[in-house]
Amino acid sequence: MGISDSSNAGMGGSAAWPAVIAHADMDAFYASVEQLDRPELRGKALIVGGSGRRGVVTSASYEARAFGVRAAMPTAQAHKLCPQGIFVPGRMERYAEVSRRIRAVFESFTPVVEPLSLDEAFLDLTGTQRLFGSPLQAGWALKREVYHQTGLVVSVGIAPIKMAAKILSDMSKPDGLLVLGPGLIRQFLDPLPVDRLWGVGRVTLERLTAVGIATIGDLARADPGWLAGRFGSLGTHLAELANGRDPRPVMPDWQRKSYGEENTFARDLALEAPALKSTLIAHGEALAHRLRADRVRARTVTLKLKLARPLGGGRFPLLTRSFSMRGATDDGAEITRVALYLLSQVGHEEKIRLAGIQVHNLERSDSAQLGLFGAERAAASKHARLNQALDKVTERFGHSAISRGMARAEKAAPTTRIK
Repeated sequence: MGISDSSNAGMGGSAAWPAVIAHADMDAFYASVEQLDRPELRGKALIVGGSGRRGVVTSASYEARAFGVRAAMPTAQAHKLCPQGIFVPGRMERYAEVSRRIRAVFESFTPVVEPLSLDEAFLDLTGTQRLFGSPLQAGWALKREVYHQTGLVVSVGIAPIKMAAKILSDMSKPDGLLVLGPGLIRQFLDPLPVDRLWGVGRVTLERLTAVGIATIGDLARADPGWLAGRFGSLGTHLAELANGRDPRPVMPDWQRKSYGEENTFARDLALEAPALKSTLIAHGEALAHRLRADRVRARTVTLKLKLARPLGGGRFPLLTRSFSMRGATDDGAEITRVALYLLSQVGHEEKIRLAGIQVHNLERSDSAQLGLFGAERAAASKHARLNQALDKVTERFGHSAISRGMARAEKAAPTTRIK
């Protein structure tokens, strides 16, 4: 499938576009990085994720996808679908390194870049036609430069609105480029399944299907008042999207609201198990490293536990506990101390299936107040010097090179939570 932006196709030149928005999404990112670093894996059914029986697939090469393997699938299921697959653990620090190079390429095309995750972002290319030509030419230039700088391929969708650009990039995979001009948005959207829209998950899809709405066109033609009465504000929002109205701009000043690390254990753990404490220490250190890299600190720590009490249908109870500190921190020892305190408040009869830490209520590091007294300032300076030393070792040798105490945890999959 190909969509051109030439005027012969009735789509208009770039000057007629109210906005030129690209959605760039790396193809099978984690798996592609592994194949880049290990050429012997190219062309093979490669699956990245946790290797334990509760592991989760985080990325699969297109060779593995041909067998039905998908991200977020349990590793055990992936083994059944693709027994000849090559399973490798994830390397989040490597993926983050490559992601920074990709982001630099995006920012060489426009300063207006809104990252959604390590491997995808929106770019506002409005007004760049003198530099890169038409939207179609800009898309090809972007793909070439990403490949030249990283050796990886990116799929790109370009449209006047964010929603359509994201749908196009997904449809263009792998290694494709689709461009849709302003005059054809409704024509493009109408026949698509309604779950192509943002905000239509499994539950909403079931509700829409139950009332006879199967395509985006069905939703666009539905009475707005009836949709609002049936689905509330979500119905009004989805109707706007279905009619090709998406006023959301690309937001270069988008900020993370929280950071998180979690993993599922190969076997259920008691609350007093050393492996559980070790995992929380590892998560606390990983979060602190990410906070310092982004020059932010967090005031609130949330402990997340999935209890080993099946509710049926593959579901388990989720327990969260939060604590807000007097001052924000980027120190792993402090984050872990709070997490372990929250753990101590949980009933000891529980067994744990998953454990994670999230930090939020963020502020810039340069806005953090110094302690009032000399002893506080001295302690803060000592922690800062230790953390700087930890960061230097980590950046050079990786996260496994050095740690505090028992900070080791085998993750079910590489994790990074961006919200």
